[in-house]
This record gives sequence, C-alpha cells and structure tokens, in this order.
Amino acid sequence: MHYRLPSQRRVYLFLALACAAAMAFALYAQHGLGLEPCPLCIFQRVAVIALGLIALLAAWHDPHYRKSQAVWAGLSLLAALAGAGVAGWQVKLQLFTPADKIPACGPGLDYMLETMPLADMLAKVFRGSGECAEINWRLLGLPMPVWTLLGFLAFAGLALWLLRRRG
Repeated sequence: MHYRLPSQRRVYLFLALACAAAMAFALYAQHGLGLEPCPLCIFQRVAVIALGLIALLAAWHDPHYRKSQAVWAGLSLLAALAGAGVAGWQVKLQLFTPADKIPACGPGLDYMLETMPLADMLAKVFRGSGECAEINWRLLGLPMPVWTLLGFLAFAGLALWLLRRRG
C-alpha cells in the first residue's frame, strides 16, 4: 500500500489552525480563568501569532518550488524556535531557579515599553521577575510554559519535516 504525503497547503493550514487554537486557549485562560499573562507569556503569544500568520500565508501561497518551500519552512522554523526559546526560559525560571534568585515582580510590559529603550526592556524581561516565575495553572502536573514549550518544539519538528521534505 502506498501512502501519500499530505500537501504542503494542508500541513500549513493545520499549523495555522493549531496556532489559532493555542491563542484561543491563551485568551480563555486570561479572560475565562483570570490568569494575567506575564511579559514572557506575551512574547510567547507573539511567537504563536507570528507562526500562525506565516503558516496561513504559506498555505495561501501553496509553494510548489523547492526554494519557496524552503523559505516558508525556514520562517516557520525560526518562529517556532523563537517561541521555544522564550518558553524554555520561563520553564527555567519556574522550575529550575531557586526562589531567592528570582527578582521581585516588576512593572507591566506596557509600562516598560513606554518608558524604556527596547534593549533595556528586553533585558529586564528576560532577567525574569516574580510574575514570570509564579505557577498559577497546571495540567497533568505541568505548568503552562512547559506545555507551550512542547507545542513549539512540535511545531519546530513539523517545520523541519517540511524543510527536508521533497515536493
């Protein structure tokens, strides 16, 4: 029996729908469960949105030439790895950083964007803070950033598969 690979368009549509579902859950967690996103959570949302938009554009473009397929897969991989990096950093803060090494809660991201240069704001966010290290929600014993990291890694794996795939 011969198995036929799904078309690039279908794979990218699946990826875009998965990103839309992830954002829908993030908004439900914020507005339905009352979990306010920390600055690192917001950056993870930006990565999900970027990946979803890239996937949607790739599905619309439906690349047939190897070079354009590599461009869309490479962009998807970059967005997924960026999200995985941010999620991994938050997992480190939550699960592997001693409580006495975590800085106190800082100002909100919107305040930092208004009052600090971009480089300073990014440095402050990635140093971490109390709200980024706080665990407010778990599923099967794992906090949300772990699930987000696993999702980004799965998306990166899918992008790698698309990058290596022929046709």
